[in-house]
Amino acid sequence: MTIKVDIYPKNIEVTSRISDYIDKKVSKLDRYLPDIEETRVDLEFQKSMRSPTDRQVAQITIRGRGYILRTEERSDDIFAAIDLALDKMHRKMERMKGRRAHGRGDGTPAAAIASPEVPALEPEEAPILAHRKSFDLDPMDEMEAIEQMKALGHENFFLFVNSHTNAINVIYSRRDGTFGLIEPRLR
Repeated sequence: MTIKVDIYPKNIEVTSRISDYIDKKVSKLDRYLPDIEETRVDLEFQKSMRSPTDRQVAQITIRGRGYILRTEERSDDIFAAIDLALDKMHRKMERMKGRRAHGRGDGTPAAAIASPEVPALEPEEAPILAHRKSFDLDPMDEMEAIEQMKALGHENFFLFVNSHTNAINVIYSRRDGTFGLIEPRLR
């Protein structure tokens, strides 16, 4: 049985060649998980990307009974981006099949076994702050902050006091391997 594939283009024209390629490749995903209910492929051309190898984007989303799987890949060729996204989706599906096969085995849902540690919120209650952390900030420049971020193993961001401006800044790593700086200002 093959599954229906919905294609949603953005800033790209979907030719019959692309459509046939997607139908041929993506419709075979039900071999890995037979209970797939919906398959969506988003294709996009991002002309604002700095690197030409990241301009073609393929995102595949699969919905089934009780799960949603999503992969996204970028390339300079739309067919390569689709293939990379499919490879990643196959790996995710295999991991999910493994979790299903190696679960508790008695069919008992995890919610029935686990004791709730956090009480359920009433609709009018405010969310509970689960963790609070405080630490001392030493003034440093942007380069020192990047080195400190790498040394501490922080992959996404690092908060610091900028020694040049005496303001709190955030250094973050970007997808293309460069870094960004957030400089908040009070109104």
